[in-house]
Amino acid sequence: MVRVLSMVVLGLAVLVSGCASRVNYGDAQARETVTTDFGSTDLQMIAAKMVDDMMVFPPIVAITQSRRPVMFVDQVKNKTSEHIDTESVTDTIQSKLINSGKFRFVDMTVVNKVRQQLEYQQDSGMVDQSTATQMGRQIGAEFMLYGNLSSIVKRDDSTKDVYYKFTLKMLNIQTGIIEWSGEKEIRKTRKRTLFGL
Repeated sequence: MVRVLSMVVLGLAVLVSGCASRVNYGDAQARETVTTDFGSTDLQMIAAKMVDDMMVFPPIVAITQSRRPVMFVDQVKNKTSEHIDTESVTDTIQSKLINSGKFRFVDMTVVNKVRQQLEYQQDSGMVDQSTATQMGRQIGAEFMLYGNLSSIVKRDDSTKDVYYKFTLKMLNIQTGIIEWSGEKEIRKTRKRTLFGL
């Protein structure tokens, strides 16, 4: 009986270990083509294309030649039918622009937290006023970067075709003039095989 029980336990252990999943690291920059949904490759292509286009546009080259203008980025609007983390798209574009060394950014997503910290430093009585950050010293943004991500999906019995269009614009806040605008288009098609795989 003990021998049979040992064999059953050993068999279960082999079965469980055989069903266990394995996790492997992959190249984050590698092209992923699992589905027609918006993915990491699309995000990387969009960010690279937009930043490259912006940085070689002659008026932007002129604006950034002798100084680093201050900009803020509004979160990209998702006009597709998919759930897409547009904050991630926005962050990637902002990071690439910051790392270009040509722009400085103010972060509008943390304004309330900054205000709380400033009020704490000024009003709590707990901060040495010689080291406290003064109110009204922040630098205003000169430009706003904003954009949209939209898609058109078409399908028939054997094919699904998804067209993505990403538009980004840079607005001069004082004049209201759009200084730069860029677009990136992506088309992804999936065809079913004979066996639906």
